Amino acid sequence: MDNKPKEVRGAHYVDVDNTYLEKRRLRKSAGWVLLWGLGVGAVISGDFFGWNFGLAAGGFGGLLLATIVVAVMYVTMVLSIAELSTALPHAGGFYSFTRNAFGPNWAYLNGVTDLIEYVITPAVIVVGIAGYMNALIPGVPAWIWWAVFYAIFVGINIRGTALTLRVSLIVTLLALAVLVFFYVAAGFSGAFSWDKVFNIAPAEGGSSFLPFGWYGVFAALPFAIWFYLAIEQLPLAAEESHDVVRDMPRALILGILTLLVLSVLTLILNTGVAGAKEVGESGAPLELGFKAVFGDAATSTFLTLIAITGLVASFHAIIYAYGRLIFALSRAGYLPTGLSIVSRYHTPHFALILGAVVGFLMCVLISTFSDSVGAALLNMAVFGAVISYAMVMFAYIRLARTRPDLPRPYKSPLGVPGAWVGAILALVCLGATFAVESYRPGVVGTAVFVVLMMAYYWFYSRFRLVAQAPEEEAALIAEAQREIR
Repeated sequence: MDNKPKEVRGAHYVDVDNTYLEKRRLRKSAGWVLLWGLGVGAVISGDFFGWNFGLAAGGFGGLLLATIVVAVMYVTMVLSIAELSTALPHAGGFYSFTRNAFGPNWAYLNGVTDLIEYVITPAVIVVGIAGYMNALIPGVPAWIWWAVFYAIFVGINIRGTALTLRVSLIVTLLALAVLVFFYVAAGFSGAFSWDKVFNIAPAEGGSSFLPFGWYGVFAALPFAIWFYLAIEQLPLAAEESHDVVRDMPRALILGILTLLVLSVLTLILNTGVAGAKEVGESGAPLELGFKAVFGDAATSTFLTLIAITGLVASFHAIIYAYGRLIFALSRAGYLPTGLSIVSRYHTPHFALILGAVVGFLMCVLISTFSDSVGAALLNMAVFGAVISYAMVMFAYIRLARTRPDLPRPYKSPLGVPGAWVGAILALVCLGATFAVESYRPGVVGTAVFVVLMMAYYWFYSRFRLVAQAPEEEAALIAEAQREIR
């Protein structure tokens, strides 16, 4: 690349030889079915744990309306990134899209906010896993469950991408089977009651539908996001897809349609059989649902054990996501380049281990200061996620204007107007992460982490970016061509 600049918008690039990239090469392993399993699997834990805290924040009506708002945001985003993933099929995902639209500085910020989402989200889920395990085997300290599950599923991810994707598909299908069984059982049982749906006592000025008024809708937004959060990780698998142009849009669109159906059924049926107040305070909401339908018997215990597959599916899939994101940012020089070296199985083992260590320490740290570990971590993950959502929507809008010639085998039917809607809703959701006072310290701490990471970039890594990294090379070529014109 003789025509590439050595400096771009304050960032400096170094050249590397072929040996550097050979040590950082992924292997193609995924068709659209495995991608669908990865996408749905990454999110499906939201139907088992996390969403229910929105009942405590907004009541059933507040969470229902928040879910509708969030669903619109995700549909617009999924269609937009389906288009971008076919135009820029690199492992960097959102970071790659923003890099091509706004340059390296904003790309790094997007990468950091994505990193917050993908490293903290497994921490949220493993807290949920420990909650279900404690219901089955009382008395085991939560940190032991955290360590055990991290060790098992990081190990599977290191062992190989093909194994990772197959395991993800299997546990996703098992989790879907559990949910469908629950929906049928709850729908035909006598346990369902609309009185239970609206059993939260209204605050002053509230109603049975909106017990905490319209502010409750706002406060419930981060928890409604948990029904869909992480479907956007799929573009991170672009370099491991057999046919990204055909498979990625299909997997993204079918994935979000699956999740839309699940979110509605879970919200109504789990709340209706177990009660909004009880479910909103539970660390294992589906377990409450099973007990409401089948009683406190062996059937409930068995189904609760199987229900853990839903949490495991997401835990496993998002470990994959943070591994690929750390890999891509490291390969391009934004993070220490040693983190992107792959194992003999062509998996980024150093990145996978680092993310697990940080996630585990986050669980320990938050548990020291808060009784609501899962809800606090959830808010922190959503804070990072919605910033990245807004940035990628703005990247879509900018690329539509500045690079209309960029080949786009798939085009979003909503186009730029849809991206504007998604961006605005993402910013509204960002404000909602501050709505619950007890969770604000965690969000503020996350913001401080972003500032520290930006300082690392500004004073160190921006002088050491790698020109031959696929995401950077594509952007540098396009920028050089625009300068020539």
